[in-house]
Parts: sequence; C-alpha cells; structure tokens
Amino acid sequence: MDDSVPQADVPGLPADFSADAILLDVREDDEWQRGHAPGAQHIPLGDVPARIHEIDADKSLYVICHAGGRSQRVAQYLQRQGYEPVNVSGGMLAWAGAGRPVVTDDGGPGTV
Repeated sequence: MDDSVPQADVPGLPADFSADAILLDVREDDEWQRGHAPGAQHIPLGDVPARIHEIDADKSLYVICHAGGRSQRVAQYLQRQGYEPVNVSGGMLAWAGAGRPVVTDDGGPGTV
C-alpha cells in the first residue's frame, strides 16, 4: 500500500476550519496551550488511535504539528484507517510564518 500522504502548504489551506474542513492539531497539550490555529481540533499524537472516532471522516482533513513530522506520521496512520488526510507542510511554524492567526484557549494571542 502506498503510504504517500498529500502535502499542503499553509497558503493553500482553507481560511476557515469549521463547516467543511478540519485542522487536526496533534501536538502535545503544552504546545496547544501556548497557541494554536483558531477552530483547530486538538488530539495529541498518542491519543489519536483511542480518539479516532472524534474525527469526522466526511470533512476535508488537514493534519498539523509543530514542524510537520508528527503530523506526517498521524496522517499515514489515518490514511490506513480509511481517512483521506493532508499533511500541512512546515506545521505551525509555517502557519505562523504565513501570518495566520495563533490563539490561546481564551482567544488571546498565542505563540508557536
């Protein structure tokens, strides 16, 4: 089976994650709390197998981490489970570098 997961650069991502698209952030809790993309869904890498039912298979799925390595592994796993994930190249570093918003849980400005 081909383990090649499609890659997306941040400028090519949807502007809004809610209705039709999911941005799955697989970073650890402390990373998420420092700052994340608005509207992202957070499931740490190690929790994905146990919480896979929380990921809506009917929506476009983009997987992101800090720099792109962990999200690639999760995307490969999800692909084997029948999902059609896209890995975000460069992760949250690229997200912030592209000028996309980074927020904390209370809506304040966050950091990557």
